[in-house]
Amino acid sequence: MSNKRTRKKHNAAVAAILALTMIAGIILTLTGEVMTVRADTPYNTFTVDGYGSVSATQTAYLPYETITKIGEEAMSGPTDFTILDDGTIYVLDSGNRRVLVSNLEGEYLGSFGEDVLAGPRGIYVTEDRTCYVADRDAKLVQVFDADGRLINTYGRPDVPMYGETNDFLPLKIVVNSSGTMYVICESNTNGIVEISPVDGGTFLGYFGTNATNSSILTIIWRAILTDAQRAKMRSNIPSTPDNMAIDEKGIIYTVTRGEENDTLKRLNIAGVNMMEPDTYEQVPAAVAVGNHDNCFIVSQQGFIYEYNNEGELLFVFGGKDDGQQRIGLSTKAEAIQVGSDDKLYVLDSDKAQIQVFEPTEFTGYLHEALYLFSKGRYQESKVPLTQVLTMNNLFDYANMAMGKALYKEEDYEGALRYARLSKDLDTYSDAFWEIRNNWLRRHLTVIVIMILLLVALNAVIRQLDKRRHVLDGPRAALSKLGEIRLIRQIRYVFYFMRHPIDGCYGIKREGRVSVLSANVLLACIMILYVVNKYFCGFLFKTVREGSYDVLSDLGLILVVLVLVVGCNYLMCTINDGEGKLKDIYCSFIYSFGPYIVLMPFIILLSHAVTYNEEFFVDFGKFIAITWVAVLIVIAIREINNYTVGETVKIILLTLFTILIVCLLAFILYVLWAQVFDFLQSVVREAVYRIGS
Repeated sequence: MSNKRTRKKHNAAVAAILALTMIAGIILTLTGEVMTVRADTPYNTFTVDGYGSVSATQTAYLPYETITKIGEEAMSGPTDFTILDDGTIYVLDSGNRRVLVSNLEGEYLGSFGEDVLAGPRGIYVTEDRTCYVADRDAKLVQVFDADGRLINTYGRPDVPMYGETNDFLPLKIVVNSSGTMYVICESNTNGIVEISPVDGGTFLGYFGTNATNSSILTIIWRAILTDAQRAKMRSNIPSTPDNMAIDEKGIIYTVTRGEENDTLKRLNIAGVNMMEPDTYEQVPAAVAVGNHDNCFIVSQQGFIYEYNNEGELLFVFGGKDDGQQRIGLSTKAEAIQVGSDDKLYVLDSDKAQIQVFEPTEFTGYLHEALYLFSKGRYQESKVPLTQVLTMNNLFDYANMAMGKALYKEEDYEGALRYARLSKDLDTYSDAFWEIRNNWLRRHLTVIVIMILLLVALNAVIRQLDKRRHVLDGPRAALSKLGEIRLIRQIRYVFYFMRHPIDGCYGIKREGRVSVLSANVLLACIMILYVVNKYFCGFLFKTVREGSYDVLSDLGLILVVLVLVVGCNYLMCTINDGEGKLKDIYCSFIYSFGPYIVLMPFIILLSHAVTYNEEFFVDFGKFIAITWVAVLIVIAIREINNYTVGETVKIILLTLFTILIVCLLAFILYVLWAQVFDFLQSVVREAVYRIGS
């Protein structure tokens, strides 16, 4: 259900989520006041809407309980755990080099591995209770049966394909239904080690290797350096995954620090990523697979992210404990698991405990809708979706899912409405195409008849005008209107567009335009800019619906215009340019003629096309911008009587001058802010002393 076109790299959104969550936690701690809906939560729950903005939503999960001990056994530096469908929990008690077994209530059921494990870091237990432990210090994968007896070990693959210099330091492990092991090894950048249990352990190769990140500049730089210089550069090697999980179909989920949008991956059996998250966590600790085609990430600071199966963020909640040992907050999260009852379990290695979170009614309805929708049961999914929207009609994911469900039922008007609410541009485009297609089929005959009538009417009027001159009166009126000086000057923009060299001569030598006519055209430019920004077709709108900041937009246009014209006039004056300030200003404004002429048609077209025809809108904008740029270059050259080389020089100098002016303005702003803060502090001090 992901909307690829609205995806951006929501780094700012994620940072804002973390900041808002931490601030909310601090405020709640200091004031001790909580809202009724979050009476038991020391954190707020957030989501990201279709515009990439952070917004608060209903509490998704409530802190339920904390498991601090397994029976009477205390844990020491636990690093991993797993939960079976029957509720049996296996905790890797790494500090004590053992595996503790308990039920969901934390009752002690047994332990094993005390005399075998050396430095265990990861654990995985199959449904038949075979336990696989990634023992880093022993450099082995140790396998125990249901009774805790060691039955097998797997060490470093002794094959050249593994890599002669690669050590075997297993950190995390998962196993598929056929017994194939997937092992994350420390410092092994080739990917996940895939080992078959056949013949005592057969190395099958590397799986899910992360890509390297090389910019074009880096590639060129490496190509021109010597071997010695390249050796001193930082090696461009792929990152090693930090953790992973596997679902019942054998699909593997991985998390890797520093990979941005590839932080979370969903890998099929061929190692191809099938997920593109719309947000990412900078320092993920672990990943878990949910029960409803969803997945979860927990960060080292304890923030928990829930995604659907295509990487769209549903919720983020939790956070870092401030030292008050509050339930629901973590110090150093290491692992996350999902129970068969949808409860979340988060292992905190510093606290040596497991935090348990219970889904709210709101989340339960959403999960039900997720499951039904993923199975193609769109009609049934509408019932829980309606419940979700009753609780929060602005929850984007529910609106998006409802829109898709209605589209599958061929209710295109309803799908269009919900897609607009959720900013789901793909569904909006598909629904609009169907609506437009149906409208055309119903009215095509009428449209053709109207076109034929207009053609016939035009022919009749032409004949009447030829014989009886019926259009002489309107022609005379238009001719008289065209003789008005201001109208004539405005109409000059069409001549300037077609003949820019002669047009510049008319501006400079013949006085064919005035500052007033240029100002009128500037007003047209500003109006078109505002209309295009706020009232273009929904598929091409880049601002939030209902959000208007017209004064700022107009002010920005004026500031940019003054900056460009002023800096260009300054550079032209210094470099023997012949243009006057009035000529430069008017030529710049008249160079925007293509924008004034083409933009109304582009705006109208944006309301009539879908994504299949968006090329026409994009191409129209490209033509308008390119045409304007060419006219500006010609205007600079002709108004100042420059050569081509001098024109290029002036353009570069103008851009440099603009940069310097912006830098100076920023410095003055910072200095004034400091002076203002100083004056404020002086006034406060004076008021304080007078009052005391």
